[in-house]
Amino acid sequence: MRLPRPSSLNSLMLTGFALVSIPLLLGVVIAATKVRNLSEESATLVRSGVQTTHYTQQLFQQIAPIERSAKLYQVLNDPGLLDVYNDSRERLLATLESIETVAVDPEHGLQLRALRSSLRRIDAALLSPAPASPETVRDAVEAIAPMWQAAFALSAVTGEQVETGLSRLQQSTADTQKYLFWQSAVLILLTAMLVGVFTFLLMRPIRQIDLAISQLGKGTFSRPIAVRGPTDLVNLGRQLEWLRVRLLELAQERNRFLRHMSHELKTPLASIREGTELLMDGAVGELDSAQREVTTILRDNGIKLQQLIENLLEFSAWQARHSGLEISEFRLRPLIKSALETHQLTLLAQRVHLDLKVQDIELHADRAKLKLILDNLLSNALKYSPRGGTIFIHAKADKEQLVLDVADTGPGISKDERSAIFDAFYSGRAPVSGHLKGTGIGLSVVSEFVQAHGGSIEILDGMFPGAHFRVRLPLAPALENEPA
Repeated sequence: MRLPRPSSLNSLMLTGFALVSIPLLLGVVIAATKVRNLSEESATLVRSGVQTTHYTQQLFQQIAPIERSAKLYQVLNDPGLLDVYNDSRERLLATLESIETVAVDPEHGLQLRALRSSLRRIDAALLSPAPASPETVRDAVEAIAPMWQAAFALSAVTGEQVETGLSRLQQSTADTQKYLFWQSAVLILLTAMLVGVFTFLLMRPIRQIDLAISQLGKGTFSRPIAVRGPTDLVNLGRQLEWLRVRLLELAQERNRFLRHMSHELKTPLASIREGTELLMDGAVGELDSAQREVTTILRDNGIKLQQLIENLLEFSAWQARHSGLEISEFRLRPLIKSALETHQLTLLAQRVHLDLKVQDIELHADRAKLKLILDNLLSNALKYSPRGGTIFIHAKADKEQLVLDVADTGPGISKDERSAIFDAFYSGRAPVSGHLKGTGIGLSVVSEFVQAHGGSIEILDGMFPGAHFRVRLPLAPALENEPA
């Protein structure tokens, strides 16, 4: 089942923005919730601790007047002291109720019950309707000591609970920090993955379009154009494919026109050359020196014109026969050996030495086209190499590419010629030895076939004394896997 995809570039960008934003917003919400919980826990702890401590301090202030009034009553037996005791007792009971509303744990409850028990013993002696006996009053005074003990115990319990609460709060803070750290790490990783996915989904069709425009600009029309991605970019890819087909048709029409015109020109040109040869042979009488000079000019320019027409025919034939790639698997060394055998007689005649450093690489490419690349580079090297010179052929694998170097010891290629050296029918300056006649399309064919494989060719300086061509070809061209 195919997953639904955004139908346009805008929807893809909005979807990516939404999916990237959702984890970040979720992280912010979770972090805010955690911080709020910590804040509430901290506020509760502080409020409870402060209130309990305040009420405990009030206990000490209220037990003191109870003790003083009870002891004075024991000595003086003054009924007015009972009013003082009763007022202090009411305030103490209010404080105990306040503590019970704030602290409801068992430890506080135990001490509060002890305080109330001691207070009831005092009440039984001092607030009884019947006059209290000295023994009863003494028992009431003795009940004050447990009240102090309970108050001190209550204060200690409050302090311990505050310390425990602080420790728990610190642990909660540390746990929250750790949780937020790992959450941030996961969110950053997830966001990076989503950004990477949507960058790939966005950049892949753009790279395909860029590659397609580049190949059209270089005049390579043999590779179909297919763009995968949002609908609007796919439609743009279809338009580029239509443009490629149209340009290919125009190139084929141009080649047909060149072939037809070349054939049409060959017949009258042959008659002109034949008539010129008859004149030079004296078929219509002996020619004087001025007439022979004019006839020689006619003959030489006729030969040049015939060469140009043959170049046109040959170039059209190249493009007509080699518009596509026929991929096969083969090894490089036998191919180079076959190319060298084609030029063996010329190599021997010119006494040219070979410097071969070739790795036996396995290639997936068009064998015939690669052989033609080698033939043309060797022909160019032989054309400009001096007698007794050296031709260098080095080949190695560099990651997923074949790096092929072909160089000579000739005069090299000047800077001003390099911009046109790969143009069709450009012959460059005259060769050193003059033993080969170039058509001006050899390096143009090399460039076209290299680009058809998805490779590149460049002219380098410094490594060898003469011209140095470096060809880079993929060991397995992308055309096999995915049309660009």
